[in-house]
Amino acid sequence: MSPVKRPTIADIAQAAGVSKGAVSYALNGKAGVSQQTRERILEIAARMGWHPSSAARALSDGRAGAIGLVVDRPATVLGIEPFFMQLISGVETGLAATTTALLLQVTEDARAEEAAYRRWWGERRVDGVLLVDLRDDDPRLGLLGELGLPAVVVGHAPGVPSVWIDDAAAVRETLAYLAAMGHRRIARVAGPAHFVHTRERTESFDRAAEELGLSGVTCVHTDYSGEAGARATRRLLSGARRPTAIVYDNDVMAVAALSVTQEMGIAVPGELSIVAWDDSELCRLVHPALTAVSRRVPEYGHRAASALLQLVDGAAVPDILLDPPVLVPRGSTAPAPR
Repeated sequence: MSPVKRPTIADIAQAAGVSKGAVSYALNGKAGVSQQTRERILEIAARMGWHPSSAARALSDGRAGAIGLVVDRPATVLGIEPFFMQLISGVETGLAATTTALLLQVTEDARAEEAAYRRWWGERRVDGVLLVDLRDDDPRLGLLGELGLPAVVVGHAPGVPSVWIDDAAAVRETLAYLAAMGHRRIARVAGPAHFVHTRERTESFDRAAEELGLSGVTCVHTDYSGEAGARATRRLLSGARRPTAIVYDNDVMAVAALSVTQEMGIAVPGELSIVAWDDSELCRLVHPALTAVSRRVPEYGHRAASALLQLVDGAAVPDILLDPPVLVPRGSTAPAPR
């Protein structure tokens, strides 16, 4: 079956019995045709399914009509990561009332991610990008500045428009909640250490543990995958003084940990309490349902997309601090075993 030919200005001109110039004036809202002719041309164009060419529009006004998001994570991790699915849904909500599209690419190393930004900007594929998973001394910030590519950080980066959440209050609330139930041996299964949000959360955990008189929070770093979370859980629960509570930096690892406890015959929450960072359907569907730290992730994406559109339009965009996360207690936490 041959593809259906897209209608052109010439097709519309032929159907309307006017010149191509008249069609161009009508479609672009310019003077040169009567109102009656303009309306007839617009009606014929709509009936034929005509839409302006994004390439032609980019040549005329310099706009690509798209924003970009590169996620430098293994595709297997991204496919089951509720955080990114919720973030992307929020971005799409922020774009819904516009003609701007989201261009998404998954890469598995920093060099490929940087190449994507260079290619997109060089080919005029995007008008700006959302930057996620900020790293210490992140080279992407310098690259985007060098290219002149507008960017909004999902997170906090001094000197770059940022939409961010301060985790410190939620960290303290979580540790205070566990400490009040008698937990003293608390572990954390964290994401990659080179991410800024991981480091900042670690600093908040250490500070809160000291304030609460806890002897310290054991921290193990992973890649956020369920497999890595399960391995870290087995190691922690196989030690001589195993923790009575574990906080996981995402919901996927916390769900994987439940399977490990069943495998090892450890009762949740009777012998071990589990807390997931970032609430999702996964946390509510397992048994016991997981106590979780809830952030309004779709709002995160929505506000970031809106900020980037304003930046592309030339507006000054201030940093946006969202409401802090809140702890949602469920069945996976209980007083520490005696």
